[in-house]
Amino acid sequence: MTQVVRFTARRLGRALLTVWFAVTVTFLLLRLLPGDPALAVASPNMTPEARLELLRQYGLDEPLLVQYGKYLWQLLHGNLGISFARQVPVSDVLMERLPWTLLLTFSSLLVTVAVGIPLGVLAATRPRGFLDRFTQVGGVIGQSLFVPSVGIFLLFFLGLKLHLLPIGGSYSPGVYGPAWYLDVLKHLILPCLSLMLVQLGSYVLTLRSTLIDALGEDYCVLARAKGMPNRKVVWKHALRNALLPTTTLVGLQLGYLVGGAVLTETVFAYPGIGRGIYEAVTQLDFPVLQGAFVLLAVTVVIANMLTDLTYGVLDPRVRTA
Repeated sequence: MTQVVRFTARRLGRALLTVWFAVTVTFLLLRLLPGDPALAVASPNMTPEARLELLRQYGLDEPLLVQYGKYLWQLLHGNLGISFARQVPVSDVLMERLPWTLLLTFSSLLVTVAVGIPLGVLAATRPRGFLDRFTQVGGVIGQSLFVPSVGIFLLFFLGLKLHLLPIGGSYSPGVYGPAWYLDVLKHLILPCLSLMLVQLGSYVLTLRSTLIDALGEDYCVLARAKGMPNRKVVWKHALRNALLPTTTLVGLQLGYLVGGAVLTETVFAYPGIGRGIYEAVTQLDFPVLQGAFVLLAVTVVIANMLTDLTYGVLDPRVRTA
């Protein structure tokens, strides 16, 4: 138990340090963006005195180090600031959009894993067969795809040409009751499919390679020699070890998935955090940008920490390393 506590404490310490680093980098980078953030809160017709007073209220007239210190203090108390454009708390702006981003991100991740694991297993158990060659070629092509390009392609053919699915938004106005959930699902398919197609190749190729290696290990050879069915050898013995690199890939890919969600939400006008970031950039709404980046950074760090802990459960050697 002590070993598990130490392992968890180390991962938690690294996670907190990573979050602090991400918050600091975000704060500094946003100050380097071209444009004057005062334009978002001050009217061009204001007198110089009124403009200075308004900037003083938002703390934009203070030295950078003072602004950073105040921002960290407010962040520790859960205060993300006030949106320049909407004049409401940033937390309210983000909470409106967060459920849609979580729905898109985790739906695409779930579908990718659900499709990728069976494909990887089938390819590994039939090496050099048609399915194996197809998955290898498709995996390489999938890794080279660009999320917005895939989104625009699906939008054009499945949405505009064939009229099979909605081309934008998260639901249709005027739809209520049980039909609303079905409508949300229809709007989710295209952005979810865009993210899945780009990620799928990595999961399939990684699992295929590691599973082929695992099936050649002595314990699998011995299990077959004892008469154990090949299906049981694959799914009960080899797959658990083969899933270790794939589990790591899930955590690593989540950061890419979040970035892809930002682009996908912009292409499909999906009302998530990514779309909010795009709108905040056009409006020079620094508090919303800071809050969105911090929220995404915390989400990715937590996911990576959970991946580390899961890896430790799957392979006890990691906890003792």
